[in-house]
Amino acid sequence: QVQLEESGGGLVQAGGSLRLSCAASGLSFNTYTMGWFRQAVGKEREFVSAIAWTGGITYYADSVKGRFTVSRDNAKNTVYLQMNSLNVEDTAVYSCAASPRSSSGSVRWRAAYDYWGQGIQVTVSS
Repeated sequence: QVQLEESGGGLVQAGGSLRLSCAASGLSFNTYTMGWFRQAVGKEREFVSAIAWTGGITYYADSVKGRFTVSRDNAKNTVYLQMNSLNVEDTAVYSCAASPRSSSGSVRWRAAYDYWGQGIQVTVSS
């Protein structure tokens, strides 16, 4: 049984930082592209970032580029999202996801991901 469990969310002031973690089990972690998505109240789930199984290729939404950094530790079956310079617009439920696909054209698609975590709340106050 595949499980993805996010941690590290919470409440932070604008301009602050948080580091999300996603621990995976039940899958060959080092063969999966790992993604982060977020969903704000009243909005659709949107792509945030992704990292290829090698860790050498990363992808970012324009809205987070230069502020967020995705990384992974295949020995720990964990993917991270370091979020800096947070603003109110970053408030959302953040979810990690695992995809067996590696093409750059698919990493931003929700449908490309087979497994999802429950999500964790990130709230940025002004």
